[in-house]
Amino acid sequence: MQQYGLIGYPLGHSFSQQYFTAKFEREGITGARYDKFPLPDIAGFPDLLARNPQLRGLNVTIPHKVAVLPYLDAIDDTARMVGAVNVIRIKKGILTGYNTDVIGFERSLTPWLDVSNKYNPAIRALILGTGGASRSVAFVLQKWKIPFQFVSRESLGENYLSYADLQALDFSTVHWIFNTTPLGTYPDTEMCPDIPFEQLGPQHLIYDLVYNPPETLLLQRAKTQGCAVKNGLEMLQLQAEAAWAIWQQA
Repeated sequence: MQQYGLIGYPLGHSFSQQYFTAKFEREGITGARYDKFPLPDIAGFPDLLARNPQLRGLNVTIPHKVAVLPYLDAIDDTARMVGAVNVIRIKKGILTGYNTDVIGFERSLTPWLDVSNKYNPAIRALILGTGGASRSVAFVLQKWKIPFQFVSRESLGENYLSYADLQALDFSTVHWIFNTTPLGTYPDTEMCPDIPFEQLGPQHLIYDLVYNPPETLLLQRAKTQGCAVKNGLEMLQLQAEAAWAIWQQA
């Protein structure tokens, strides 16, 4: 039996187990299973591995995408540059970290780059949040040479804004907004990043990496302002397929 799974906490919102279980059934993949491993503290990671010797691969979600790094034997170049891992391959006792969030995010966003460039080639972005997922978004934007700033509860220095700072920001100079925080994730669906929605309009793309529910309060409010909106489901699917390919490498 080949075992795969997901570590993070909490995992009630996770779609990964459902996705991979359906994939195994759909594609006739036998001798494989996918489990959820709620892990409140990354310090419990070695014990989890010891209790599950059949593990061949893991997905990593909030809050461990950065915290898991010291527990790995090797890190892929992209994951090292991003500074976060969302996939671990386990082979002959060697744990190697990868970042397929970058693959999923970039592939899911590419069509929007083409559309946005028709209206304003000088795209500028805001990234809500500063966790592991935000690093993947920033990596792709840097690759595309798109200026961006992070937004957090407090201004953390150069290239960072606080949510309070957004009240004075000229949103006509911003085109893309990415939510990389868990705000709005089921069951806390009434939560939403505190941004000035009255300043948003059809020139804005609001991309929420949350995928459960399919339309968060953030996306609902953005739609009422005429914004283009996108959730994180396609990104999830693309990064999951990339993870599977990594786990199956010889």
